Amino acid sequence: MPKALKRLNILLHKGLTATAALWPDVRVAYGWVHRAAHVLNNDDQDGEAVVKRRLRGLLGAMARHHTKAGSLAPAVDHFLKVSRSYWPGLFHCYSIPDLPRTNNDLEQFFGAHRWHERRTTGRKGATPGLVLRGSVRLVACAATRLRPFTSEDLVPETVHAWQELRHNLETRRHQRTQRRRFRRDPASYLATLEVDLLKLILPP
Repeated sequence: MPKALKRLNILLHKGLTATAALWPDVRVAYGWVHRAAHVLNNDDQDGEAVVKRRLRGLLGAMARHHTKAGSLAPAVDHFLKVSRSYWPGLFHCYSIPDLPRTNNDLEQFFGAHRWHERRTTGRKGATPGLVLRGSVRLVACAATRLRPFTSEDLVPETVHAWQELRHNLETRRHQRTQRRRFRRDPASYLATLEVDLLKLILPP
């Protein structure tokens, strides 16, 4: 065996010997995490209810037997805590076609809009318009990448929802304008409010 490989063999042997006591705990915890990943990968393309039931059973077993992980029991408890916090939104991808499964996939999907906006505006941060109307712009950007939309898609139900959405956005815009006016000149802004209040209280 070449000298370099002999030295590598010695280093690996020393490392495995020094950490031998840790491997049983790692083997147990890794087995659980690997099974969770297998359930969420859903290679059999099962429905949302099936995936949810399988993961709930696995997490229940982990909670009952977490002491078997030894020194990694706190890590198992943290895994269970994070899984519970993600639970409400963890399974939509199994019932909604083409919905990305992970936050990373969603971030890359929506990140395309940030990249295009940076190229067109030169801004490194988000524009005020994106902060104010991001709930519309990001969704529109994502949806139009999937297929084009025409006026035929505006059925009466969507028109009503569109009008309500515009009203909500206009309300947010007005609130943002008021906050900017207050920051620019607090005294004048408060004086105007006082005058308007007196008009409502005092008789003409």
